Amino acid sequence: MRTIETTALVRYTDEKGLADALRGADALFLYDFLSTALRRAWPAADRLRWVHIASAGVDPVMFPELRESDVVLTNSRGVFDDSIAEYILGVIIAFAKDLPRSLELQRRHRWQHRETERVAGRRALVVGTGPIGRAVARMLRAVGMAVSGAGRRAADGDPDFGEVHASAELAAHLPGYDYVIAVAPLTEQTKGMFDAAAFAAMAPGARFVNVGRGELVVTADLMAGLRAGRPAAAALDVFETEPLPSDSPLWTMPNVLISPHMSGDFAGWRDTLVEVFAENFRRWHSGEPLLNVVDKQLGYVPSGQ
Repeated sequence: MRTIETTALVRYTDEKGLADALRGADALFLYDFLSTALRRAWPAADRLRWVHIASAGVDPVMFPELRESDVVLTNSRGVFDDSIAEYILGVIIAFAKDLPRSLELQRRHRWQHRETERVAGRRALVVGTGPIGRAVARMLRAVGMAVSGAGRRAADGDPDFGEVHASAELAAHLPGYDYVIAVAPLTEQTKGMFDAAAFAAMAPGARFVNVGRGELVVTADLMAGLRAGRPAAAALDVFETEPLPSDSPLWTMPNVLISPHMSGDFAGWRDTLVEVFAENFRRWHSGEPLLNVVDKQLGYVPSGQ
């Protein structure tokens, strides 16, 4: 940010001061990527031309006034791809090798031999075919898993997924997979896509992983499904309400792994987010095309950018 301060007047603010800071501002770096304060402060944006958000997901700013405006929206796509893929591989190995049970038995000083599963040869469906989903597919293929994708359009011969199913037909394909991994962006089409029907369609023994957005899942349906054994287990990094309330039944379900929205957060990620914005600011100031321009009607950066 120091480099930017040599060429622009930079105002730092929190949610309370956002409206005042927006008056006369040409660009906004929304570093608090979970904040919804921009909508409330929007009437003060009298000359705003560009908003950059420090995340891949843009749902906190997808309110009608921004969608319908001429303001350009960019995101931080690419920062978390490999880190999230590593997290997903980690929880898959934890499930396959029964690591949560081993930790429980260790705390109880119990020696209980068990057999575990192989990861190689298992089938995974990655729901969301953007850069994060592709990084996940490459990571899982590297350990011998068979990976397919689910996205807006069906396709064959995809370089990362091989076969891509249409998300609209998700339930029809779920029975064929051992792991179902949600990395899709939150849009009107994806909200609540994992509901009772989706969980009932999963294969016996299938595990569910969500690192996309909590609102992709109908939480009550997930909990009912976990109690019924479909899915057999879940690793959840995102939730409809964050922080996850202390009285949520998910905390104590024996077949659930919980992490606090940290699947992509590697050491140094905050600095990397600033670097992404700084490069886009350089481009914006120089009149060059911006990176990661979001299609505000789709709610994400289209493939090919």
